[in-house]
Amino acid sequence: MKAICVFCGANFNGDPVLKQSVEQLAEIMVGRDIELIYGGGKVGVMGILADAILSRGGKVTGVIPQFLMDKEVGHTGITQLHIVENMHQRKQLMNDLCDAIIMLPGGFGTLEEFFEVLTWLQLGLHNHPVGILNTGGFYDNLLAQMDVMVEQRYLKPTNRKLVISSADPIELINLMDKIEIKPDEVWFRDRNLT
Repeated sequence: MKAICVFCGANFNGDPVLKQSVEQLAEIMVGRDIELIYGGGKVGVMGILADAILSRGGKVTGVIPQFLMDKEVGHTGITQLHIVENMHQRKQLMNDLCDAIIMLPGGFGTLEEFFEVLTWLQLGLHNHPVGILNTGGFYDNLLAQMDVMVEQRYLKPTNRKLVISSADPIELINLMDKIEIKPDEVWFRDRNLT
């Protein structure tokens, strides 16, 4: 992996465990010469992660729509900042610039970004590994909901396995490095979810 796109919150709740997890993620990314691709913000978890990468000498590329730059939330101290017209262009460019995706704790925007690129993976529009850094069990209920989707036959088990998760940044990166991406598109033909 040369560049990881990270979706995360524009807010930070002050959780020291999350802060430590972000620092560990930055450490392993810079140690393996992996560039950060992110939403370009200087606020919240986004800003903490970007600054953690930069402080270790790593490369950070942000992608932010103009309206958020106008609100003065863009991080002007990063390696490269792409300013786009809208949120969809932001997501598309972030996906185009990376070869892996990780979701950290965040809100609606974080979930929306993650699930769209996960859907793109399921549809075969990219083949980036996708992971969830499940710090402090933040996403336990979300991961359980994915299992319910499988149980109730709205999601194929093969596609559920596309989502890698760990509370440990090092383990997550290692798992993502080794995964073989094989989405199952069979449901387009036979609508069979078993």
